[in-house]
Amino acid sequence: MEDNNADNPVPMQPAPFAPVPKPAAVSQTRLWLKAMAVLYVISLFAAFTIISRSDTHKKIKSQDMDVSGLSSLMAAKKDAVAVIPIYGAIYQSDSSRVWERGSQQIARRIKTLAAKKEVKAIVLDINSPGGSVGAVQDIYSAIRRAKRETKKPFIARFGDVSASGGYYVASACDKIVSQPGTITGSIGVIFDTSNLEGLLKKIGVKSEVIKSGKFKDIGSPTREMTPEERKLLQAIIDDSYSQFVGAVAEGRRMTVDRVKLIADGRIFSGNQAVKEGLVDYLGDLPDALSLAGELSGLGRNPRIIRDTDPFEQFFSIMDSKLSLFGSKRLEEALNLSPKLEFRWYGI
Repeated sequence: MEDNNADNPVPMQPAPFAPVPKPAAVSQTRLWLKAMAVLYVISLFAAFTIISRSDTHKKIKSQDMDVSGLSSLMAAKKDAVAVIPIYGAIYQSDSSRVWERGSQQIARRIKTLAAKKEVKAIVLDINSPGGSVGAVQDIYSAIRRAKRETKKPFIARFGDVSASGGYYVASACDKIVSQPGTITGSIGVIFDTSNLEGLLKKIGVKSEVIKSGKFKDIGSPTREMTPEERKLLQAIIDDSYSQFVGAVAEGRRMTVDRVKLIADGRIFSGNQAVKEGLVDYLGDLPDALSLAGELSGLGRNPRIIRDTDPFEQFFSIMDSKLSLFGSKRLEEALNLSPKLEFRWYGI
């Protein structure tokens, strides 16, 4: 018989592997890891020791300190005088954007800052010739309301100009500080409209008006004002004038007759205004801040909170930059709608 296993040899079993000796590098690595672990434990122990000693030191110091004195010191550092700028002509904003500087936004800032516990007094930094009657009275009413609800002192500070409506706003404050050369006063009301009838005839433009009553287009620039319309407007002017005189008399603690002697629209320098009783002190913004600190009990160098919001400033700048070729200002300049105003037109 043939041997079948001759062509199919039985496979041999592999020999077992020989043990691999440990390299020296591996043992050195393990040694370093152990050393690092020991150092880590030592550093943790040292850290806990330092922290515990610090806590003990703080406890000892806190026992030696007057807690009530510390709290009063912290409160004194927190309390402050707020400064709200009122710059330029005062009108109601034609938008609801929070970064606008219309009378509504200024009134809202007065309310917000007056309601803050850390604000002990408010300084209105005014540099304005006035503005529309309604807008000026928005701010005036906000000041009166804040004073009534919070009992906090309000100080008005005058810059270059604080005339007509600018002074109306200031009359609601407890004290007024002005530069000697500030232009102020101009107590009165004005209704300004233009008559372009002659010009329109020259260029061939004729206005056609359909109205429900004879006074509906009062103040129209396309025709001359009638005697009846002038009488009606004068009555409105007189009424608004009485409101202005009454506000000044109340705020400055003067009689109405005394105010009327100087309330014929004339302007005063700050120095003259002090003599007439329209201004309390001559000084600058730091003087106004020191006065506010004294009246509020914070002393002559109070901490200051300025009415500046980076968020609002950013969007205000973006809004002005993105206005196409100043179209918004052009629209305002061309707006010929007459307004009843507490405003000085010297600037």
